[in-house]
Amino acid sequence: MGVTLLTFLLYTGFVALYATWQLRRDKLNTQDGYFLGGRSLTGVVIAGSLLLTNISTEHLVGMNGSAYRNGAIIIAWEVTSALALIVGALYFAPKYLKMGLTTIPEFLEKRFDGLTRTVVALLLIISFIATLLPIVLYTGALNIEAIFEISDLLNISEREGIWVTILVVGIIGAVYAIFGGLKMVAYTDTINGFGLLVAGLLVPILALLSIGDGNAVEGLSRVFENSPSKFNVISKEPGVGEGARSAILPFEVLFTGLVINQVYFWTMHQSIVQRVLGAVNLKEAQKGLLFTGLLKILVPSIIVLPGLIGFYYYGDSLYNNPDTVYPLLVKKVLPLWLTGFFVAVMMGAIFSTFNSTLNSAATVFSLGIYKRYIQRDAGERKLVKIGKWTSAILAFFAIGIAPFVANAPAGLYQLLQQLNGIFFIPIASVITAGFLFPRVSATGAKAGLAFGLVFYVVMDYVLAVDLHFVHIWGIEFVLNITVMHLVSLMSPKEAKFVMQDAGILDLSPWKHARVFSVCLVVLTLAFYLLLGNV
Repeated sequence: MGVTLLTFLLYTGFVALYATWQLRRDKLNTQDGYFLGGRSLTGVVIAGSLLLTNISTEHLVGMNGSAYRNGAIIIAWEVTSALALIVGALYFAPKYLKMGLTTIPEFLEKRFDGLTRTVVALLLIISFIATLLPIVLYTGALNIEAIFEISDLLNISEREGIWVTILVVGIIGAVYAIFGGLKMVAYTDTINGFGLLVAGLLVPILALLSIGDGNAVEGLSRVFENSPSKFNVISKEPGVGEGARSAILPFEVLFTGLVINQVYFWTMHQSIVQRVLGAVNLKEAQKGLLFTGLLKILVPSIIVLPGLIGFYYYGDSLYNNPDTVYPLLVKKVLPLWLTGFFVAVMMGAIFSTFNSTLNSAATVFSLGIYKRYIQRDAGERKLVKIGKWTSAILAFFAIGIAPFVANAPAGLYQLLQQLNGIFFIPIASVITAGFLFPRVSATGAKAGLAFGLVFYVVMDYVLAVDLHFVHIWGIEFVLNITVMHLVSLMSPKEAKFVMQDAGILDLSPWKHARVFSVCLVVLTLAFYLLLGNV
């Protein structure tokens, strides 16, 4: 335990000192400086930060748990992200940077009206505090408790140990977000992103070397032969859930609600897009998005393969508690001197998602709600101060909610996605209408938002229809767009929206963007062709 703690402290201390040193010249008391990293982020920094913002313990714990229980079909959440990132790089990024946006709701005010912006801003903040932040904290605490055994060290119950860990991690993460802003998050993400790739790959590599008696390829072969159906990315293993509603991720959803969710998350979600809005120019923004697309095709080796290896080791013994498989595998294969480094990287992953989400929520509230409704003449220093207080308050609520997300019936990652559907699809439909359908009015947009929220809750939670929740997303999206058009026909005609160039950044595109995009499409298709017939 002493060696583990030492390596943990050394790596964590190094990341903190490096980020603090880098921040010494940055102006964090300005609006762009605190919320957008001074609009100075480069492609590599954007890619590293996006990866770590997205890949956190809800993936490492939750997604590996889902892969252990349901097989590699869960990989669709990751691999198809590359296609959405292409859309983000080629279509959305040029428009966002041309308008000089700070938040996505800001676009909705330009396109529709202030009330639409406010409603979406509130929905975003609620979604952060009710779904993402608590699940990130809980899965992180679960991982740390399983490896460090905090409850034994403090002589308390395991539940109390998880509570303590949530509290400590939440407070430290909030301090990062409150005092460092987006630039602190980006700097720490760059190092922790590299650390995550190294540490994350070590787990399956060491496990396969052990299984294959020193030969990783032989180890992979044995894992595959133990349960070939687990590797199929199209058909699910028989016996895992019955009926359309309980199936983990039918292949058909790739063509309905999943594509909408992916496009929303990677091109419209504030915590993701904020990195793009902080780019130094369009070229670097496109690089960052497309580099992330390549990484997303590779990360299943970190967040899916260990779950399949876990099935080789533990069989069905953890079927009713799949979210414990990854921490158990880490303890089994990592030497003690590496365990501390691994936990430090896990902490970095938690901090990244937690911090960036807090920063995004603070940005949305400060600029979209506080400045608009509470103090219109608030200066930049005042807005930064309000952003810090917002982060602190939201962190407090997230810490309080986190322990109550335990024991999700289908696993924590599946729970996160189901809850996201309440907020993501209505917001996605309104933003999509804002860009693609000029005839949709502000009244129509608000009607679509209201309809979408009610429709999903009724279909998935009240009526509990025998239809997979991702299919419900697809149906909801189409109905939302339809409702917006119908209401818009009955509302007064509005002036046509014209996108203005704010003249803030260089909008010259990356010359290799289209070629790189084609390569990502080919890699994605090859992935499914290779693993779709095993």
